[in-house]
Amino acid sequence: MPRPEVLERITEAEEEADDIVAEAKEDREQRISEARKTAEEIREEAEKEATELEEKRLEEARAEIESEREELLAAGEQERKQLESRAQENVEDTKEFVLDRFKEAVHAQT
Repeated sequence: MPRPEVLERITEAEEEADDIVAEAKEDREQRISEARKTAEEIREEAEKEATELEEKRLEEARAEIESEREELLAAGEQERKQLESRAQENVEDTKEFVLDRFKEAVHAQT
């Protein structure tokens, strides 16, 4: 093969190799870009799920707190009624006691 032909084939081979390398670099950059985009989508989805889970747990905690609050209020109301009832009984007992003492004092003077 004549020398110019060999040089031309070498040049063509080098150009073809350069094209292959450039294409590989371009492909690599595209894959990296796609991987970054996918990673960002995964991160965003995970963040969204975490926020939704946080909101759900917060709502559950609020519901539980409200339930406990209602129970405490109901227990407090019942205890208030019992105390009021006992106080009313004490008022009646006190009236009787004072009336008896008054009667005793009046009888003692006569």
